[in-house]
Amino acid sequence: MSTFARTARVFNAAFTPLLKLPVIGPMIGKNVTEISYTGRKSGKRFTLPVAFRRQDDGTILVGVAAAAQKTWWRNFQPGPAPVTITLDGVERTGTGVAKVGDKGTAVVITLDAG
Repeated sequence: MSTFARTARVFNAAFTPLLKLPVIGPMIGKNVTEISYTGRKSGKRFTLPVAFRRQDDGTILVGVAAAAQKTWWRNFQPGPAPVTITLDGVERTGTGVAKVGDKGTAVVITLDAG
């Protein structure tokens, strides 16, 4: 495991509980939330905090900073792949597709109806 991966693991473990705090959680939750997905090769369930943005078309855009050093987003290639995302304190299901372009890498989540 690389130094970057170890640092990210520690950060994620420390940051995730903040999302559940009464005062801090709602403030952070406007732009940061948790997603859960199953690894396409390992079959393991993973949960991690991510920054997100709601799109006008109803999809959720999860940017992937330093994508070359991260692997989680590759679980959504070629996609779509199932994902769970917490929005406004409610777990929602949907599918994610990784998009790589000139402006960077992102996972676009389309929420299931309902």
